[in-house]
Amino acid sequence: MTKTITLFTVWCRRTDELVDGPNAIHMSDAVLDRWEERLHDLFHGRPFDMLDAALTHTVQKFPLDIKERKLDLEFWCPFRDMIEGMRMDIKKSRYENFQELYLYCYYVAGTVALMSVPVMGIAPESSSDAPNIYNSALSLGIGNQLTNILRDVGEDALRGRVYLPQDELAQFGLCDEDVYSRRVTDNWREFMKGQIRRARFYFNQAEEGASKLDKDSRWPVWSSLLLYRNILDAIEDNDYDNLTKRAYVGRTKKLLMLPVSYTRSLSTSFAF
Repeated sequence: MTKTITLFTVWCRRTDELVDGPNAIHMSDAVLDRWEERLHDLFHGRPFDMLDAALTHTVQKFPLDIKERKLDLEFWCPFRDMIEGMRMDIKKSRYENFQELYLYCYYVAGTVALMSVPVMGIAPESSSDAPNIYNSALSLGIGNQLTNILRDVGEDALRGRVYLPQDELAQFGLCDEDVYSRRVTDNWREFMKGQIRRARFYFNQAEEGASKLDKDSRWPVWSSLLLYRNILDAIEDNDYDNLTKRAYVGRTKKLLMLPVSYTRSLSTSFAF
């Protein structure tokens, strides 16, 4: 399972590097169109290189496809949707409201979570809950990406990007210039409290699904969930200064989280 997830990670990283990698200066819709054609060929047994060939083998082994499926009254297609996220990233550097930001988070991170569920597997006794488990996986992806955004506010601003809801900034008397000024004010702290509270909401939504995956898959998922929650804690410990400081979880704390996440992965109770 770990090897298969690594193949997904490699494909996702290669997709992301089209926009953020060393050759990003050459990025265009035409490049993404070719990458999507290559994805189609990969799923139909016509890989372009060895990495594609390895993923072709995987998608033939597991119940994966690039067709649309229904989730929460919406249609999703995670592989193609991730490419759509790259299209969004080259055209858009501001998000007017959370609805727009949520869509971006789905494209670039929720998709990864949805790709992973068929490979990680669902516990036999939980098979009837498959739709809820996919929704929980999506919540984990959204929570992770929101946390990435909150951790990287200062770094993204240096690239001219503000991945924060513009209308919510305005509610606290803030705007892009306040982000660029890199000053942590009381208004900024109050704004950040709400953003952190929202990310934690999605992690709470993810918990039940994490406990209903196949037993061999639960530990790494719980580890990811707890690690990202601790990044939010680190932002708070930095007095909400994510403009000049990068929140991180130290090695010792990460190691101490492993037995906690392992215990969570063994639990059959969903009340945490």
